[in-house]
Amino acid sequence: MEQPARQYDSGASTPSANAVAARTLVVDLEGGLLRSELAYEALFADVGRSFSGLRARGMAAFGDVLAQAEIDYAHLPYDPNVLNQALAARARGEKIYLVAGRFARHATGIAAHLGFDGVVARADLAAAEKLPFDRGSIDRIQSGGGNVANLKTWAKALRVYQYAKNTLVFVPVITAHQLNPATLGYALLAFLAFSACASGAYLMNDLLDLAADRQHPTKRHRALAAGDLPISSALWAIPVLWLFAAAAGLCISPLFLGVLGAYLATTIAYSLVLKRKMLVDVVTLAGLYTLRIIAGAVGVSVVLSEWLLIFSLFVFTSLALIKRFSELSMRESAGLADPSNRDYRVTDLHIIGAMAAASAMNAVTVFSLYVSSSAVTPLYSRPWMLWLLNPLLLYWFGRALMMAHRREMPDDPILYTFRDGASRITVAAMICIMLAAI
Repeated sequence: MEQPARQYDSGASTPSANAVAARTLVVDLEGGLLRSELAYEALFADVGRSFSGLRARGMAAFGDVLAQAEIDYAHLPYDPNVLNQALAARARGEKIYLVAGRFARHATGIAAHLGFDGVVARADLAAAEKLPFDRGSIDRIQSGGGNVANLKTWAKALRVYQYAKNTLVFVPVITAHQLNPATLGYALLAFLAFSACASGAYLMNDLLDLAADRQHPTKRHRALAAGDLPISSALWAIPVLWLFAAAAGLCISPLFLGVLGAYLATTIAYSLVLKRKMLVDVVTLAGLYTLRIIAGAVGVSVVLSEWLLIFSLFVFTSLALIKRFSELSMRESAGLADPSNRDYRVTDLHIIGAMAAASAMNAVTVFSLYVSSSAVTPLYSRPWMLWLLNPLLLYWFGRALMMAHRREMPDDPILYTFRDGASRITVAAMICIMLAAI
């Protein structure tokens, strides 16, 4: 009588050596070993080549295009528990086979990379035909029914912590001294619109950067790169987030929606092309930060000061350069090669640091010129107090550069400001001085 395949139990007692040697472990590839969807992995392994193949061969050849995609099998998000069970079985002398329902080429490549004995089709396993082993000696690790992301995983994938950057939409309200319920309500709605728009863009960027992120010492822990969030979930979340952002933007004004659309278009261009261009990425990042301030002014219908606009461009250019400096210095410390998805080299560190410092000093100079101009008098009753901001700005920029140089800034400089105690105190002091000067 044929013995049915039994579910593999890692806690089961160890059988005798002869019995173990005769057994075979079969592992479901998708939903078992792989914490992702193979079709989407093939699609995003090289998006440009995938869509070029679709344009050349048509949608009818979609499966063939995915089957021929070049996937980096070494950095796929494998389930560590399943992989450890397989390695334990290998140590006991068992044969190990992957079970795949599609993309036999990729399944074979994964099996070869992990040192498994081969691949069997799911249909053959069910029918007990064409199997390279005795069906009565099977242990099996089956699909767990898919990876379901929890709230914490979604918050990580949407980068909720990055929403701190979107508080820039409140800057025009504060600098124009329009702190009333109506303007604050519109500013809050603008904040929500930008946050949803940015989250969709972050998901799209992470999909496009899957291969590069998985080879990065810290970015490999991102939800999509690690397989914590299914790629299919990200694909439906992106349009939902953007539709919400568009609806919120339209509730403010058509002009605000236009600015939000410009932000999204620039973000997409940045993810697809601009971030791979040396210094173009820095200018684009500075522009995206400044667009948040412009959107805040448009959202609450206040006139944007040209002084604020120029000051913002220099500030955000410096911060973008510090971000690149920090990323490259981390790679240098880890002994990693030049980034494959950025047009920078580790040897560029010194010039990037010099440019960041120069841009920061330009921002302080612009602010000094503003304080000494006639534009300050109508807005502040005690404009002389604003001079106290200069040493604080010099300290804040200098500290950011020093922390990046010491390899102690793992985050974006703006996020680091929210997390670093000294930076938080400095920013709070600057806000108090501005309020006291009114």
